[in-house]
Amino acid sequence: MTHFHPGEVAVQQRMGQQHIADRVGRTIRGDIPDVAASFLAEQPMVVIAAADDAGRVWASELVGPQGFVHAVDAETIAVEAFPAAGDPLHEALTSPARIGMIALQPQRRRRMRVNGSAMPTRWAVGARDGLRIAVDQVYSNCPKYISRRRIASYRPDVDIPAPQHGMQLAAHQRELIAAADTFFVATADAEGNADASHRGGNPGFLQVLSATRLRWPDYQGNSMFMTLGNIAVNPRCGILIPDWSTGGTIQLTGTAELVWAIETFSAGAQCSIDFTITDVVEVHGSGPLRWGPAELSPVNP
Repeated sequence: MTHFHPGEVAVQQRMGQQHIADRVGRTIRGDIPDVAASFLAEQPMVVIAAADDAGRVWASELVGPQGFVHAVDAETIAVEAFPAAGDPLHEALTSPARIGMIALQPQRRRRMRVNGSAMPTRWAVGARDGLRIAVDQVYSNCPKYISRRRIASYRPDVDIPAPQHGMQLAAHQRELIAAADTFFVATADAEGNADASHRGGNPGFLQVLSATRLRWPDYQGNSMFMTLGNIAVNPRCGILIPDWSTGGTIQLTGTAELVWAIETFSAGAQCSIDFTITDVVEVHGSGPLRWGPAELSPVNP
């Protein structure tokens, strides 16, 4: 039985890596092993992917104290946090939704991904809202391209500014994106099953082509091509670029396209992804979780 939909298989075959994907795909589980549960409980941050009520796909960051994400049982994850008012996924996740989640641990260059379905929940009278995720897929990824960082501070009492909205990138946003060594990608397959993934590289690997267009390279990874396979069948896509030093974020949504023309490839790329921006949401300058400077991955091209 395959874990992969036709878009993923098509990209695997085009890349000549389907045999690797078939082998690596055996690590995908439908439950939460103890090691994954322990890893989740250590994390102060996760990134979730889902579609809003208009069908636009977004990536959103959730933060909290260690343990705010935890396994309830072998098939269920509780997240004691919820996208803030003004976040593109705030309204969408007040109803059941297909969701992807990635937990990234920059300190140790570790990550794991979860795909499934989410229900909104309230943990106690007066407590903030959260999510309960019924898992379909649980799997770990290799440490490639993860920049090492350490937590500088966590201040849950920080007042988060109201998000600023736009339809194209402002000059300061283009500068932050051009300097990024990390971003997160939200995609979904033709059936709406969402996925959240990580992309890393040396600053400049996420290219700003214009105020409404970005391009990034796809470097060799686990050969399953879940992100690229989703884009092959559903171009709607979201990007989250964190400002690690301040806790701010830039969220973008739009459409993505796989580009196979070799002249678009940067060093080490298997193909390129062109992203056309339709909406921009920025939380500028202040967030509860702040990180120290990056130690770039030694395997970056």
